[in-house]
Amino acid sequence: MEEFRLKDDHIKLGQVLKALNLVSSGSEAKMVIQDGQVCVNGQVDTARGRKLFPGDEITFDGKTVRIAK
Repeated sequence: MEEFRLKDDHIKLGQVLKALNLVSSGSEAKMVIQDGQVCVNGQVDTARGRKLFPGDEITFDGKTVRIAK
C-alpha cells in the first residue's frame, strides 16, 4: 500500500487524486468521484470536497493509498 504524506492538516479528495497522478485534471477527478469510482475508508464517496485526514484510505482504479502525516 502506498502512502501520501500531508503537508497540512488535511487534503481534499479531488486534490489527492491529482497529486498522486491518478487523474490528469480536476475535471477528471470530479467525474470519477461523481461516478462512484472512488472509495474512502471502504465506502464509495461522491463528494469531491471530502476532506481526508491521516489514517484515511482511498481506493481508485485498483490502487489503495493511505493518508499519512
